[in-house]
Amino acid sequence: MNKPATSKDSWKQMMEAVQAFHDKHQFRENGGEEMNYRIALMAEELGEISACVTKGKSREALAEEVADLLILLLGTAIAQDFDLNQAFWDKMEKLDQRQSRIVNGRVRVSEFRDMK
Repeated sequence: MNKPATSKDSWKQMMEAVQAFHDKHQFRENGGEEMNYRIALMAEELGEISACVTKGKSREALAEEVADLLILLLGTAIAQDFDLNQAFWDKMEKLDQRQSRIVNGRVRVSEFRDMK
């Protein structure tokens, strides 16, 4: 049985929550939606995710840092006014058409342009 759109599993609910957060703190008016700033914040969160993995921190700590990055990504879609949900599905369609390769012992799914 599908959950109603008001469920916490709803994309719409997630986007509305992030929009409310942006509105509450006046991100648009106070530089919080400026892209150079957002990229720096995303890089910071990736560093915190890396620290969780390389330092053996708990799964809960890792989940919190990944959630921080997800919130930033959702907020970037809001700041730049694009439909991240549609962009996700468009990209998945492209990825599903690609072949994978093992590169340095790990799977990669890429366009592999200019490679033999």
